[in-house]
Amino acid sequence: MSPIEELLFTNGKWAETVDEAEPGFFEYCTKGQSPKVLWIGCADSRVPESVITGSKPGEIFVHRNIANQFHLEDDSALSVLSYAVEFVGVEHVVLAGHSHCGGAAACYQAVQKAATDPHAPSAADSALGRWLAPLTDMIGKLDLSDKKPSEALDYIVEENVKMQVENICKSEPIKSAWARSGGKEVWVHGWVYDIGTGRIRDLKVSRGPPSA
Repeated sequence: MSPIEELLFTNGKWAETVDEAEPGFFEYCTKGQSPKVLWIGCADSRVPESVITGSKPGEIFVHRNIANQFHLEDDSALSVLSYAVEFVGVEHVVLAGHSHCGGAAACYQAVQKAATDPHAPSAADSALGRWLAPLTDMIGKLDLSDKKPSEALDYIVEENVKMQVENICKSEPIKSAWARSGGKEVWVHGWVYDIGTGRIRDLKVSRGPPSA
């Protein structure tokens, strides 16, 4: 059985199991969605938001990309955020990073290589390099001299989450929501998922409307 055939087969088994455990669940899903959480995370296959949070279909609105970035000029992310806040009615936006992040590790390696070889080809010549450029720039400004490579990567992952939380708070959808009379109750959070333990850690950088 090919990987694609296996996915189709296991989907059928999953649907049967859900039907048996919760008759009418799929019919209920056709009525619409009203998740209270928007998850902005990494595309890494080891971090499936619904699985690691024990959530059901319909409970989390999702946007994922390489290294859980939120660029203020990225219409894809902005449209998801705008739709989530304005039409879906989410109340919490979670920016989720994770340990052992390949995107963060690649940026860290690029910074190290540039430091030892200023004439090395620039990664910004590729789509992936351009996407990760803000993260690479951030890493270049961090003092990692006293950290082991694994410690440095963990620190980079945390700082990346904090930077993206700041970006989300600066975005037009969030600023507009907070500027309304009384301030719309939308909160932005920064989390890190540890692939080695399966646990999520709250970085305690949550932000809400000024009036909260």
